[in-house]
Amino acid sequence: MKKITLLTCCLLIALSVFSQEKKRKPSAYNQKKQEKENVKFLEKQWWIGFKAGANTSKVDVTNRYSVVSPTNYQMTDITKKYDNFGLIGAQATIEVSFYFKGFLLSFQPTYQNTRFSYTTHYEWTSDTEINHVVLDYYQEQKIDYAIFPLLVKYDISGNKLRPYVQAGVYSALRLDATKSLSTSGVDYAAGGKNEFTTETINVGADDLFAQYHWGLLGGAGLNYNFNNHVRLNLDVVYKMGMSNITSTENRYGSDRLSGVGDAMDDMKLDNLSVSIGCLFPLRFLQSSLQTLDR
Repeated sequence: MKKITLLTCCLLIALSVFSQEKKRKPSAYNQKKQEKENVKFLEKQWWIGFKAGANTSKVDVTNRYSVVSPTNYQMTDITKKYDNFGLIGAQATIEVSFYFKGFLLSFQPTYQNTRFSYTTHYEWTSDTEINHVVLDYYQEQKIDYAIFPLLVKYDISGNKLRPYVQAGVYSALRLDATKSLSTSGVDYAAGGKNEFTTETINVGADDLFAQYHWGLLGGAGLNYNFNNHVRLNLDVVYKMGMSNITSTENRYGSDRLSGVGDAMDDMKLDNLSVSIGCLFPLRFLQSSLQTLDR
């Protein structure tokens, strides 16, 4: 009887140990499985965010036009002189990006206010120089665009501070455009010197600019992972225009501007922008996971 009781106790102990071992094995297996699932989860992520900043523009003239046709001096004497990167505009962007193994495919619809200016110098003189008139025209263009860029980004490193490079293509839709014109000059009538300025003229210029244009873009930036749910962003983008932003059909469409000798040149528009903003992950992150784990 004692032998039977002892044998029974041994069997119970063995069953208990075996049962515990069975419980341990699935636990280790589940842990490895969870780690693999975490890796797959962190390899891809959706981000959405907002950024805003300032921009400045440069004009690349492809063909020059003027209402005035000189007869006794060179055309180059009255060509427009553009003040490239001289005026500051602003932009605001909504960013939607999909991350996968270090690469991001990003769509960034943007409202952009663009500004650039040029001056034109005219001078008339008689043989005796008794009648000598100098006129200087200053014109500033303000154009509002809806820009639709599609970019590919690449994270250079996977640390908390993440630099990246980016490149892509964009299409721009003109929303509004205005031109302001101010005139100054000197009249040396009868040997005297009379300096004058006129009141600034503001005119709508929608018809003078093409409704659409497109271009290429590239740049770099820096992300800082503030915590699991917020990524601060510094973004620098250079847009290189590839098509004419001037409306060729309406080049001489403004009587007020044609009256002062102005006609729009054919031109492409380059733009340099700097923005700051923040991004938020759309896929839920557990407290044990961080967006910078991959």
